[in-house]
Amino acid sequence: MLQRELLYAALGTGFTCLATVLGAAMVFCFRKDMSHTTQKVFLGFAAGVMTAAAVWSLLIPAMEMQKAAGRGILLPVGGGFAIGGLFLMALDGLLPHLHIGSSEAEGLPARWKRTTMIVLAVTLHNIPEGMAVGLSFSVAAGSTAPGALAAAVALAIGMGLQNFPEGAAVSLPMKSQGVSSGKAFACGAASGVVEPIFGILTVLIAGSVSGIMPGILSFAAGAMIYVVVEELIPEAQLGEHSHAGTASVMVGFLVMMLLDVVLG
Repeated sequence: MLQRELLYAALGTGFTCLATVLGAAMVFCFRKDMSHTTQKVFLGFAAGVMTAAAVWSLLIPAMEMQKAAGRGILLPVGGGFAIGGLFLMALDGLLPHLHIGSSEAEGLPARWKRTTMIVLAVTLHNIPEGMAVGLSFSVAAGSTAPGALAAAVALAIGMGLQNFPEGAAVSLPMKSQGVSSGKAFACGAASGVVEPIFGILTVLIAGSVSGIMPGILSFAAGAMIYVVVEELIPEAQLGEHSHAGTASVMVGFLVMMLLDVVLG
């Protein structure tokens, strides 16, 4: 059974990684960098998708698992959510990274190249995404419910939709800063590789300890919400009130919600 879960997780996270790679490939199609408005729209859309995914694809299934097992919800779901946020907060404070458009690096001091720290900033976003997709496909592989696989596919589609512009958001600014097209593409693509890695690792951990799947799902949800609140929404606003950023958050939330409801 574990082999099947790992296969499903690899397929699901492989799709979302491919979406990032295809987005990074836009560096070969466009010569200009993204406008600030376009960046706001893409970041806001990603924030909306991740928020809806955290609720419908992670927290609600975690609660349903606990109820079906006759166990309480508060500790595994609430505790897992809090620990997931704290985990990303710790990574954010320790891992040297640089957000696109920013001049000051975050995390521990390091004499790393600017391109390396930009890739690491996007990689932080992709860690909880890989965990979420991997876990959803793992649950689908071990479930007999007719809608389990459809719900996992819906999540993968939603994550893929926001990973495509995210890959472009890494490669295009790098090219505008003088980085070669090939290197800019490689950096954008590399930011997505972390998704299958963390997706498969999370399934291995969840599969080796029975009964912790609801907590792991909640952990991924907490990590995703941390990314949304700490990184995506502030960047979508870019220091000012933005109708484009706000509207794109709502559109992203609506798209992911409808995908989950219709397919799941």
